[in-house]
Amino acid sequence: MQSVKRLPASAGRVRIGMVHLGLGAFHRAHQAVYLERYRQRTGDDAWGVSSANLRASVALVDALREAGHRYHVAEYADSEHVTVREIGVIEETLFTGKDENGRWGRDVETLLERMASPETRIVTLTVTEKGYFLSPASGELLVDDPLVAADIAHPEAPRTAPGLLVEALARRHAAGQAPFTVLSCDNMPDNGKRTRAAVMALAARRDAGLADWIADEVAFPCSMVDRIVPAMTEADFSRLAVLGIEDRNAVVGESFSQWVVEDDFPQGRPDWAADGVEMVADVAPFETMKLRMLNGSHSLLAYLGALGGIETVAEAVGREDLTSLLRRYMLDEAASTLAMPEGTDLDAYAEQLLARFANDSLHHRLQQIAMDGSQKLPQRWLSGAEIHLAAGRDVACTALGVAAWIRYTAGTDLAGTPHAVDDPLSDRLAALHVRHGDDIAGLVSAFMAVEDVFPPALAAEPRFVAAVTAAYTDLTQQGLAGALDALGRA
Repeated sequence: MQSVKRLPASAGRVRIGMVHLGLGAFHRAHQAVYLERYRQRTGDDAWGVSSANLRASVALVDALREAGHRYHVAEYADSEHVTVREIGVIEETLFTGKDENGRWGRDVETLLERMASPETRIVTLTVTEKGYFLSPASGELLVDDPLVAADIAHPEAPRTAPGLLVEALARRHAAGQAPFTVLSCDNMPDNGKRTRAAVMALAARRDAGLADWIADEVAFPCSMVDRIVPAMTEADFSRLAVLGIEDRNAVVGESFSQWVVEDDFPQGRPDWAADGVEMVADVAPFETMKLRMLNGSHSLLAYLGALGGIETVAEAVGREDLTSLLRRYMLDEAASTLAMPEGTDLDAYAEQLLARFANDSLHHRLQQIAMDGSQKLPQRWLSGAEIHLAAGRDVACTALGVAAWIRYTAGTDLAGTPHAVDDPLSDRLAALHVRHGDDIAGLVSAFMAVEDVFPPALAAEPRFVAAVTAAYTDLTQQGLAGALDALGRA
């Protein structure tokens, strides 16, 4: 019999003290949950959230408005144990993207006014790696991107997250107000520093004085976030309906949740440590651990599993050969690149991750994880590979993952079944497959030459290129099981 725990939201409205960019499932199942728990524990009404969707459909924004901004989060420990929380801390939802008629920025001015308000003390972001418009390899602002170019030409009507931050900060600077703190909650190494780099690069093109003020006055703390939150499916909504939850805005996630935040908030913050937020002086070790071990493992499963016709994470880790691959990758290629605080047990962390991946109540689709691979590979795999190669160690697991990603971008699995490739570079990568056909060595070399993904030093490393070429050959000639078997014998 299923055990269900129900937790209602707090009553009454709260004042908006925080703006969030990126009204997606992860924000609603992670940051908003911590804030709801904080509000219920303390009664503090100063940290309500105004949350904006920058790119996705306007439908979610309007649906939440119609629901009074209340929705449910179902947290599954396993298929038999679920906690259902009602969340009421979001007080406003806005839309700044392109509507069905091709018009931009329905609520941009409202959002900018909210960000410029002195009551707003923190702006948080979950816009995915590509939402920062930084080169994954170099970290430089993509000034030739059409949306960034539009923000440079018309900074008063921004279309990107960095553009929104710059315009809102410019308004506060002009009004003589203190700036808000900018807190990135995306899976990027040094996410606070990278956010700062994007904002500074855009501000410098607008006004040197503004850029200097941002450099001196604006805090960009780093954070690490962790909770598996799959995209919702009709099956998920049906599961919730059985529990009596008829809510099209609901989200489903695992019961595990972690948030590690660098404690740098000049304008104040919620006292949320008692609600599970870990406030630390340096997030970097935790951030890198999660990116290389959890996210890196997820990407291995995503590309290898998708090529083998596997649909979910739990289904993938149900295979002994894929579980063995993950253990080897995490302990031999990821853990050995980390510098963790004393007492951190990376073996135990790896086993915890495998147990979380095996949670079959989540139905976490590999296609969701596989999105935007060109943006994710540098921090999940390639930075660690460079460390290993410099130390004279092999990177067989990473090489197999890179080979799988290259093959995945062809748009079919190993049996020829087509799949969508959702990636900012998808057209460019597809053209490489057309150009090189069955020439594996030429194809791998062409991918290595994509400097938006591969650092030139790594691309020029013969051992890495040879390992990826060999792994690609194994995958295409022996299939998934054969490639994993060859790796196990290596």
